[in-house]
Amino acid sequence: AGLLELAQQRKVSSLHITFCEKEEQELLVGEQFLERLGKQFHWHNRGYETFDDFLATLTSRKRKSIRKERQVANEHVTFDILTGDALKEEHMQAFYGFYLNTVEKKWAHAYLEANFFTLLRERLADKIVLIMASHDGEYVGAALNMRGAHTLYGRNWGCNARFRMLYFEACFYQAIDYAIQNGLSKVEAGAQGPHKISRGYLPSETYSAHWIRDANFRDAIAEYLVREERETRFEMDMLEDERSPYRSGALSTPVKTVPGSKTIP
Repeated sequence: AGLLELAQQRKVSSLHITFCEKEEQELLVGEQFLERLGKQFHWHNRGYETFDDFLATLTSRKRKSIRKERQVANEHVTFDILTGDALKEEHMQAFYGFYLNTVEKKWAHAYLEANFFTLLRERLADKIVLIMASHDGEYVGAALNMRGAHTLYGRNWGCNARFRMLYFEACFYQAIDYAIQNGLSKVEAGAQGPHKISRGYLPSETYSAHWIRDANFRDAIAEYLVREERETRFEMDMLEDERSPYRSGALSTPVKTVPGSKTIP
């Protein structure tokens, strides 16, 4: 109610609450907000002690494929996981260079500046998990993750050299390894890329709530969101049914819980 009062006072056109819990979304819907269903790809830790424990839950073909990808990626590249005091300015600036390479390849806009990564290390070093790839003593790529209470969040990736399977190893497999070794319950790999499914990251629901001032505009958006949710659920079911790498019954084991965490979705 207080948020809506502020919106009315400021005469803003809309309010958007993103990545909230399902329960929070339901409360907001009761306050004139529209609900929206989103999709990301998440890996869940089902009490694995090692990466091989995770592989054991996959079909034989997928298990063999991942082992081959990891072998190829590690033939010419070594990986270091940096966090906290181990992170230096040189690491962040190296990553900034990788970030720019990714932006240029995708014809995108570099909305993050070099100083952002400097400030990120200065203020949140203990939350950063930077997976750095090296070849012949030089950094060739990296994946930037942020660590929460029970989740590892994949944020950005980049490289300045082409090595087979480097992307999959740095962004997906190293992240799973880190989560297992550190007792995290989940790795969130973002919204794009069905290729993540075969590597253990399944479609997962995300929630948001939106308040629109203009009634006519709100009604039109509400109608669209109903159709979008139906299509999103259909796509998620299809992707999981047709592409899931897990053996039948492998997902029946509960997700690992972390003491003191609010929820373990």
